[in-house]
Amino acid sequence: MTGSAAAFLSPDAFLRHWQGHRKLTRRMIQAFPEDKLFTFSVGSMRTFGELALEMLAMGAPMARGVATEEWKSYALPEGKTRAEVLEAWDASTKEIDEFWSRIPPERFQQRMTAFGQYEGPVHELLLYVVDNEIHHRGQGYVYLRELGIEPPHFWERD
Repeated sequence: MTGSAAAFLSPDAFLRHWQGHRKLTRRMIQAFPEDKLFTFSVGSMRTFGELALEMLAMGAPMARGVATEEWKSYALPEGKTRAEVLEAWDASTKEIDEFWSRIPPERFQQRMTAFGQYEGPVHELLLYVVDNEIHHRGQGYVYLRELGIEPPHFWERD
């Protein structure tokens, strides 16, 4: 594509989309029995609790890094209970909102190196975080079905 084009998605629309996925992932975490969140997996895949911690390590730190150009890892919860993961999830959701409002619109087209190793346009770095969450949530769907639990509908993101 040549020339300039209108943005397909505004920063506010992207944030609503991302936070919709985060709401759904939160419901997935809630759906896991307490004793299975950090113990149940299929094959050699990680538990959904471990995957949730990875998502926590990426979401808010990415928003913070894009806004401030300072790349710090997220402080993960010490314990491994569902309540602690949900509390950290809620805190990181608020942090994403806080830092999102500080991102200048032109920054989404700039190139950055996230966490000292992932280089690319900011919008692609952010899309990767959302894609990673969707991917791991899909693993969670498999786990819940294996446990005989009906997972939340993937299209319900409110």
